[in-house]
Amino acid sequence: MHNILHMRTTLDLPQDLIEDVMKLTGAKTKSEAIITALQDLVNKQKRMKLLAYKGKLDLGLDLNVLRKRK
Repeated sequence: MHNILHMRTTLDLPQDLIEDVMKLTGAKTKSEAIITALQDLVNKQKRMKLLAYKGKLDLGLDLNVLRKRK
């Protein structure tokens, strides 16, 4: 799931924020909580970028034809 390359760093993070993330995600360690939170943020930003294309791309698809295939 994660790249093999890991980076050790020191961060000054609010304890209550880390605890909230751990509770919400079910993370068992602080590292797991931070990785989960960062991955969620990355995924959200990627979705937002994709949504920006909504209605702007013409894929040449006819939805009526596609629906009749079912």
